[in-house]
Amino acid sequence: MTGIAGLVLAAGSSSRMGTPKQLLPFGRSTLLDHVLAQALHSDLKRVVLVLGFKAKTIARGLKTDLHHPKLRVIENKDCSHGLSSSLIAGLSLVEKESEGVMIILGDMPYITTALINLLLHRFEQSRVSLAALTSGGKRSHPVIIGRPFFPALHDLQGDEGAKALFVQHADLVLLVEPPGEYDDTDIDTRDDYSALRRKLEP
Repeated sequence: MTGIAGLVLAAGSSSRMGTPKQLLPFGRSTLLDHVLAQALHSDLKRVVLVLGFKAKTIARGLKTDLHHPKLRVIENKDCSHGLSSSLIAGLSLVEKESEGVMIILGDMPYITTALINLLLHRFEQSRVSLAALTSGGKRSHPVIIGRPFFPALHDLQGDEGAKALFVQHADLVLLVEPPGEYDDTDIDTRDDYSALRRKLEP
């Protein structure tokens, strides 16, 4: 299998929320279920869900079919070492069979299948090795990292993500502007969640 794999990162401890934000009610399911549904319905070849803190509790609380043929679920037992450990854990599962990975944060309520496919198809049509959606004219998430940069991902440490790659290799980055306004809000605190609920209430 070739193509682009999605890495849904949801291993954090939700320390600022005080409760696992992955399981916050959202629509008819949870915040993480929403993100997974968008990824699984997209044209990504495979989706890897990276859990960590309270992994078993979160897995039990999800409504997504964790045996979906397109989905792999892994527990990052080194999640206390920061974001980089989750990136590396997810990448290690798919790097031999993928031309790139799309990094999708598990707490972005406004991510959609259409946005994932837009970024994916624009990346596949280009000859670059890095791509990202934009929001408000600035680079945002999700991002795609092509095979040439897989070794660099393995070198990440602590809470370091892929941001430095996009800064150091700006000439290799494809920025994809979504149609309309893309709200790239992620949910970190109770105030964030309260604001989300107010926005979505009829």
